[in-house]
Order: sequence, then C-alpha cells, then structure tokens
Amino acid sequence: MFQTLKNALKIKDIRSKLVYTFLALIVVRLGSQIIIPGINAEEIKAFFDSFASKSFFDAFTGGGFSQMSIFTLSITPYITASIIIQLLTIAIPKLEEMQKDGEDGRKKLSEATRYVAVVLAMVESLAMAIGFSQKNMLDGGWKTITIIVLSMTAGSTYLMWLGERITEKGVGNGISIILLINIVSRVPNDMNNLYTQFIRGKENRFEQVIAFLVIAAIIAFIVVFVVILQDAERRIPVQYAKKTQGRKQVGGQSTYIPLKVNTAGVIPVIFTTSILQLPILISGLFGIQAASGKGVGIWPKILKLFSANAWFNIKSPSEFKYTLGVVIYLVLLVFFAYFYTSITFNPIEVANNMKKNGGFIPGIRPGKATTEYLTSVLNRIILIGVTGLAIVAIIPLIFEGVFDARVSFGGTSLIIIVGVVIETMKQIESQMLVRHYKGFLSE
Repeated sequence: MFQTLKNALKIKDIRSKLVYTFLALIVVRLGSQIIIPGINAEEIKAFFDSFASKSFFDAFTGGGFSQMSIFTLSITPYITASIIIQLLTIAIPKLEEMQKDGEDGRKKLSEATRYVAVVLAMVESLAMAIGFSQKNMLDGGWKTITIIVLSMTAGSTYLMWLGERITEKGVGNGISIILLINIVSRVPNDMNNLYTQFIRGKENRFEQVIAFLVIAAIIAFIVVFVVILQDAERRIPVQYAKKTQGRKQVGGQSTYIPLKVNTAGVIPVIFTTSILQLPILISGLFGIQAASGKGVGIWPKILKLFSANAWFNIKSPSEFKYTLGVVIYLVLLVFFAYFYTSITFNPIEVANNMKKNGGFIPGIRPGKATTEYLTSVLNRIILIGVTGLAIVAIIPLIFEGVFDARVSFGGTSLIIIVGVVIETMKQIESQMLVRHYKGFLSE
C-alpha cells in the first residue's frame, strides 16, 4: 500500500488528485470543530453523553454529533436518502426505468437523492432543535432554532457537495472517503477509552498485559478477516465461440465473471445500523431514552431492543429478551445484502449479453439455464458474504456488552475503513496502469 502511494506521488496528475482530496478532508475536520452559534455546547454535550447510540453517530460524524458542530449531521442524511431511493426503485416503476436508463437515468436518481437528503437534513435538524428547546437548552426561541436548522442543513449539504467533488477531482468515492476520515479521527480517543476502561483498571501488570493482548487480538482478527472478505471472489469461467469475419477467425478466448463474495460491500451494515439507530436518536431528543428501557408505554422497551448496547449487556434474567435485537439486526442485514445485490447485479441481463456476444459458461446452456446458474451461485455467495459481515459486526458488540467497554469504532467502522482503503488503493493502481498504457501508446 505504501509503495503504491509512493509511486502515485511521482505522477503529477495523481499527485494533484491526492492533494485535492487531502485539502478537502482538512475542511471536513475543521468544520467538525466549528460549534453552531446560539447553543450551550457543554450542556448539550453532557446531554448526548447519556445516549446509548452516541458512539455510533460520533463515529459517522467524526465527533461533530456530540460537539454540535455545523457538520453535526455529516453525510448521514445522504446515506438515509440513498436507502429510501433504492427501496422506492422497487415500488415505483418510473424510478426502476430510470435506473435501467443508463447514465442519464443514474444522474436523475442522483439528483433525486440529493433533494431527499436536503429534506431529511432539515427534518432531522428541526427535530433536534425542537428537542433541545423543550429541554430548555436554547436561548432565543425560534430564532435560535432557525439558526440550528439552517446551520445543520447547510453543513450536511456542503459535505454532500464536497463528496461529489472529491469523486470528480480527487481519488476514490468522495462520500466514502469523508465517512472514512470521520471514523479514523475517533480512533485515538477510542484507544484512550479502551485503555482507561479495560486496561488501567486492572489490579496488576499481568492482568493489564492480558487485557491488552485480548484487545489487540480481536482488532487484528477483525482487520485480517475483513481484508480476506473484501478481496475474496468467485470466478465463473466464460468461453466465447469463434466467429469467421472475412478471412479471419475472431473470438474463442476464455475469460471469467468475477463475483465478489461480499457482493454488497459495507452497504448492508450501514443501512441496517442507520435504520436501528435513527428511532433511538429522535426519541431521545423528546425525552424517551433506550438506555434503561423504562418509561410510559412499550416504546422505550422497543427502543432498547434496537440498541446494540443492550444485546449482550445482560445483568438480569429479565434482560435476555433484548437479545432478540440481534435477530432483528441479522434479518435486516440479510435483507439489505440480497436487496442491494439484486440492484447492482442482474443475472438475466448478464446472461443475455453473453448470449448476444457468443459467450457461454462451460457445461451450462446459454439463456435461461445460464440465468438460473448465475442466480444460484449468486445466492450462495451472498449468504457467505453476509455471514462474514455479521461475524465482523457482532464480535465487537459481544466484547462491548460483556466487558462494558464502549467505543465509537467497532465491526461496522472497521469494515468501512478496510473496505474504503482497499477500493481507493485499487482505484489509484488502475489510474497508474491507465497512464502507463497511455505513455506506451504515445511512444
């Protein structure tokens, strides 16, 4: 990886893109430190410390959530908007047509996603502002509420725009890069928390060393496992028949269809976690906490069921019911893995394109039989991939619940970090390869 970066810095075009990306990320981190005017930051920070889902939102916003910065919402409205639009492509035929309409259709869907993201940012910021107002944390009434809504919405919209500029003028997927830098910015603080909560409290040096080795082993295992999961792929061989064109024979070459084991990447984890955590955040702003599961009616207990902190932190037999939240998490994870893959990979379309170009899978008849074969292989691969995602996401939660060591980065964050780094390095390598071929052809 470091050698790839070293070689990339020697190339002017790629070096300019890397510098642009680096400067954009500095802007992201600076914005996360600018507090919204008109609020009592210390009082609100103390309020957020009681949230069970605080660590999750702090990881995605780089600490901007608990500090109430102008980037408090970060790119979470855009992620939620992407979920909504992709779900609607199944329900609304016109959106489905747009998705299949090539580049123009994708541009229209991207534009619709932006508009939905802005609306969601306004709704989320308004809910937070009203919640703070009801708890007497704001001065100035509706004037302060308006400032909060405008600041948060503008900050989220700016990050969405900046992410697209990084994709266009920088390196990698801009939205993913912003998410990556926010998560990485919290790692030093989390390491300090782990040391304070789990190591320093031990009575003797031997126990401290054992605790350190346990943490290091868990992190190393998850990182290695994620790297293997991200790179693993099933290669389906494809043979193209020979054709006679004039006096020459063309075709006849062998290739393969690379199907990644983790076909949906980190998307199912992000979608699932966002859906489970959003009700906890909104309810908490109106005084309904998921941490205790106590309150009027059944809603607080449902919220605690959604809280990952309660799944394995069992202190009495009556709390075993909250482990049902793991089942809900796994069901949503599997659903989004299959759903997102069905959107990005269409076996019928692949089979038809192979048939038109004279291609076939050895031992499988072209057409319907090829479609059924690709579908069966894809279904098995998705199940393997989502099982790997579940292992990576749940192991840190078990550790957190058993030892009560809360950190903002966990399995979800490590999946994002490793996945984004691998994809970005592959993109840099591909750009270097294209430049090499251009130089060869120009000579």
